Amino acid sequence: MSGAERTRVVIVGGGIAGAAAAEELRTLLPDAELLVLEASERVGGKLHRVELAGSTIDVGAEAMLARRPEALDLATRVGLRSAVIHPATTKAALWTRGSLRPMPPTIMGVPADLDALAESGVVSRVGMIRATVQRRQTPVADDVSVGDYVASQLGDEVCDRLLEPLLGGVYAGHARSLSLRAAAPQIAALAERDGSLVEAAAQVYGERPASGGQVFAGLRSGVGQLVPAALEASGATVRSGATVRELHRVESGGWHLVVGPTTGVERIYADAVVLATPAAPTARLLSAHASVAAAELGAIEYASMAIVSLAVPRFAIGGLPDSSGFLVPPIDGRAIKAATISSRKWGWLDEASGDLVVLRASLGRAGEAELLQRTDAELVALAVGDLHEAVGLSGQPVDSHVQRWGGALPQYAVGHLDRVRRIDDSLAGVPGVEVCGAAYAGVGIPAVIATARAAAARAADHLAKLSAAGERMMP
Repeated sequence: MSGAERTRVVIVGGGIAGAAAAEELRTLLPDAELLVLEASERVGGKLHRVELAGSTIDVGAEAMLARRPEALDLATRVGLRSAVIHPATTKAALWTRGSLRPMPPTIMGVPADLDALAESGVVSRVGMIRATVQRRQTPVADDVSVGDYVASQLGDEVCDRLLEPLLGGVYAGHARSLSLRAAAPQIAALAERDGSLVEAAAQVYGERPASGGQVFAGLRSGVGQLVPAALEASGATVRSGATVRELHRVESGGWHLVVGPTTGVERIYADAVVLATPAAPTARLLSAHASVAAAELGAIEYASMAIVSLAVPRFAIGGLPDSSGFLVPPIDGRAIKAATISSRKWGWLDEASGDLVVLRASLGRAGEAELLQRTDAELVALAVGDLHEAVGLSGQPVDSHVQRWGGALPQYAVGHLDRVRRIDDSLAGVPGVEVCGAAYAGVGIPAVIATARAAAARAADHLAKLSAAGERMMP
């Protein structure tokens, strides 16, 4: 690579992974040309905002885990630190057994206080007896499903009415299909401690700061502004509606990306490529270069879901619960799996919405394709019907919006961590191509940012090694 040539890195995917990778690459390679190619007509991925009854709201992810540093650090780096805001309330409830019940203290669904669990009424008397007769913990040698593990320790009711709704909210999946070690590392860590699972959960819960700390954070005017801000800070050229169809190795050491429709193919050269795309398109692009990685990525299943946002008059709700929202165990057979009282959770939205209350309901878990085939009007009616029963919602909303997220959430099946290791091993033979996103090491915003930064660092290291070796890269 000669000094006269400018290094080009192409990032495929304009969601939070691609934006975070571009922003990190600008830091690591300040003189590089960065190009982001996004197949859809907008950037942002699962971070997206729309207008509802005159207010701008998130219809994708609305909160970031604050106990991990990556998301808040990115917000600071891209000029959004002053917009960071924390929920006005973090109290949560469970809508189960016919009423809203307070969420007892848990570590990812493992009860940390059996007295509080009994008082909540979430678990029956028989279920409480089973949960009380706990087995002494031993480390888990092999990966198992988190549902099977928790049920074996504390009984089916704890699994069905505490663990299931929590995992359904994060992964839109089912506890008995998700990996203990990949989807619930907090619970796997409890298994390493002495005593029973509940004793370990109580110990960890008690170790939290007395103030509780801030678990979640959002952004005033919505988390959806994080991706555009990161892309702007990166200085990358961003092209939407640019589908990358093929990836070809160039004899000189770089890569050619085939972009666009077959009637108008464009070949773009890159010295390095970061694939910040879901598992299926990543597998397609890697199939000719890393067959094992492509096969493993192709085997990752995704769940679809929908977010129904509603704006309703304040008087139309019989009585707002003293919480930011509630989760719904699938065993109760409701249409919605969770609801957030967004106006109560976020002070900025409460100010902006005036005499209205903004609610959002989540529908859809893995394997529930039939539910999401219904029309927008039908999904709104389902949400309104369940909210009528849960919080006394009356009448019809002033405004509504349905956001469908088809194939949005990767399912971390048993053995997922081993799968990721095989992907990494396979990609070690493909220098200059890196991957990142929600398919690997966590679906939350901070975890995705961490994978993006790691991919950017590997790409920069690869280019530095080529430069040191004096290898010339050219289109």
